[in-house]
Amino acid sequence: MEITYASSSSRNLSAAAAADHIMPTTTGRPVKVIPLQHPTAATSSSTSRSPDLPLVSRWWSKLNRMTLTEWIELFLPCFRWLRTYKWREYLQLDLMAGITVGIMLVPQSMSYAKLAGLHPIYGLYSGFIPIFVYAIFGSSRQLAIGPVALVSLLVSNVLGSIVDSSDALYTELAILLALMVGILECIMGLLRLGWLIRFISHSVISGFTTASAIVIALSQAKYFLGYDIVRSSKIIPLIKSIISGADEFSWPPFVMGSIMLAILLVMKHLGKSRKYLRVLRAAGPLTAVVLGTAFVKIFQPSSISLVGDIPQGLPKFSIPKEFGYVESLIPTAILITGVAILESVGIAKALAAKNGYELDSNQELFGLGVANIFGSFFSAYPTTGSFSRSAVNHESGAKTGLTGIVMGIIMGCALLFLTPLFEYIPQCALAAIVISAVIGLVDYDEAIFLWRVDKKDFLLWTITSSTTLFFGIEIGVLVGVAVSLAFVIHESANPHVAVLGRLPGTTVYRNVQQYPEAYTYNGIVIVRIDAPIYFANTSYIKDRLREFEFEVDKSTKRGPEVEKVYFVIIELAPVTYIDSSAVQALKELYQEYQSREIQIAIANPNRDVLLTLARSNVVELIGKEWFFVRVHDAVQVCLQHVQSLHEAPKTTELVSDDTPSFFKRLLKHRAEEFSAAELESGDRHSSISNDTDPQLEPLLSRRS
Repeated sequence: MEITYASSSSRNLSAAAAADHIMPTTTGRPVKVIPLQHPTAATSSSTSRSPDLPLVSRWWSKLNRMTLTEWIELFLPCFRWLRTYKWREYLQLDLMAGITVGIMLVPQSMSYAKLAGLHPIYGLYSGFIPIFVYAIFGSSRQLAIGPVALVSLLVSNVLGSIVDSSDALYTELAILLALMVGILECIMGLLRLGWLIRFISHSVISGFTTASAIVIALSQAKYFLGYDIVRSSKIIPLIKSIISGADEFSWPPFVMGSIMLAILLVMKHLGKSRKYLRVLRAAGPLTAVVLGTAFVKIFQPSSISLVGDIPQGLPKFSIPKEFGYVESLIPTAILITGVAILESVGIAKALAAKNGYELDSNQELFGLGVANIFGSFFSAYPTTGSFSRSAVNHESGAKTGLTGIVMGIIMGCALLFLTPLFEYIPQCALAAIVISAVIGLVDYDEAIFLWRVDKKDFLLWTITSSTTLFFGIEIGVLVGVAVSLAFVIHESANPHVAVLGRLPGTTVYRNVQQYPEAYTYNGIVIVRIDAPIYFANTSYIKDRLREFEFEVDKSTKRGPEVEKVYFVIIELAPVTYIDSSAVQALKELYQEYQSREIQIAIANPNRDVLLTLARSNVVELIGKEWFFVRVHDAVQVCLQHVQSLHEAPKTTELVSDDTPSFFKRLLKHRAEEFSAAELESGDRHSSISNDTDPQLEPLLSRRS
């Protein structure tokens, strides 16, 4: 189906538009365009009756289609891998991966508990019950959860400002925090709010983790130096404290800690760089603990502090207490939840993609929340997915959540039988384990990459890392997120608006700045808006359209020579949404253009945008005939009008008879053919035979 347009001899474009698709013509040469399908009244009414929440609608219809097996998998994600488990192929790999990561988890758990300001036993508890629960309710098959450095630092930083770490209340608040984080994660998972975290830029995450890693490493320096330093999440107090206590420096813990750290880093490097030595990466923490314990047992140095007595046995069930502090812990619980989403869900999705299965981030959040809730009933502090242990788990060949159960069994055995041996572990060995783990979080490569690729993201990285280092973790995160959102709002409020030109030899229109060879037409401005149009950016878009009306580059113009703009063609293909403020702005712009005898044409609006424009009477105001499927269709029609408005005689009247002679008819025919070719090529001084390319689609349809 085609709609035939013809150029109007009238200067009143509004009157010409009222002709509804068939216009009077002076040349008689029609322009054929693809008709735009406008929504009918029935379509509009049925759409208006549809649910206003398409996400809820799709979710509800998905639930109605679910089978019994899918319902079981929804509540027990472990059923997905249990029912398809390949015992001969997977069992050995899962056992080896579970044992490898379990050996790594035991010393790391104690180290991170010390970082959190807790007794090492609570690190072991946090690596026990939550692992079993996550293996049942978690959807990732390779994620290794448990205590992690970043969450431990957050716990230490917040609780240290409320109560002294030696007080029993400190431990109770850490356990209460696990319950609160678990509830928040479950709520976000059930309400499918995991998308909120997308507003935090990767630059913010990288800057935050880099600064946090430096603070964590400095906080562990006291176990190397042999004297206490102030507990703080700011770099200045930490450095001042380290310098002021230099006269109490002790060599034995420094030498032992440095040797342990060197061993850990060498084993980590060898394990990452050589596949056949990858077991060294996981065995590093255990090696440091065994060597340190053996040295202490043999030489019994008095200047090296030890872990001390660790209770033997499994954790007992108890309900978290001290609910009076809930209000003061809410900001920290939200922050830890955010870190958990960023760290755990990000890792889990990457591992799922590598292993060829799908992962629902909201279900993953729910699984982490249930693990934290159950963990809080067994004296665990907040846990989440560990990047280093998950990487080792994947590299060791883990196939299913059975690896988590194996890790939990190893941790249970350690609690039942090995805690008497942990009494002689040097504190500097645990500190070396923490430092070796967080060194990998210092992401200077990312900073170099951002500097090369995007200075704005580099600035965001610098602001986040600097504020985290000098003003603390909470302020660092808040400032980073605020600046990140400010950048998003700025980009949204100042969208990219491009002037389009036609690529030679095609009917394709592209940004003239990106394609300098693209040419435009006199009297016509073609504009593309590359963002949704809403209340925040309407003023900017209107200002840009006014600028384009007067910023004319004559060197790339073709077509009839005119002194002003008669048409503004707006391509709406990239516009996914338009709100009521934008509709009102479009009406005002139309009235403003009409006062200057400029006609708006709309090209390629999507269905939702077109419905909005129809309901708000914008389609009726502008005219249906000024809505087009393609930019090229709009250009053809507008160029016909520009040509008719300023059409000059192509030939001189040689005979004054009323009846045209054969010669005059021939001249008229040649003039019309020449006019079409001129409009295509933009050259009014060359012959048709030399300039007309038969491969080009004519801009104006020729008369057959």
